[in-house]
Amino acid sequence: MQKPHSTIILAPRITEKGAFLSSVNAYAFNVAKDATKKEVAEAIRAIFSVTPRKVTFVAIPRKMVMTRGTNRKGQTRGGKKAYVFLKKGDTIEVA
Repeated sequence: MQKPHSTIILAPRITEKGAFLSSVNAYAFNVAKDATKKEVAEAIRAIFSVTPRKVTFVAIPRKMVMTRGTNRKGQTRGGKKAYVFLKKGDTIEVA
């Protein structure tokens, strides 16, 4: 069964590194932890009407945090990000 594209691509990652990568036709997205490269490529193709050349993943580790004033410890979510490389001439408007 195919997952909806909105559950695979969670959000674009708007960072300085992402802005630099867009100049070389690569874009960063937060993706679902169980997403595969093929699913991400299909979702990008359907949402943005561009053809991905390559998709790579990077795991975002959980980090320990402490809430100020309450001395409560916790963790950030962690997750997975995908770098999507496009064919020359293709662009994605991320705003």
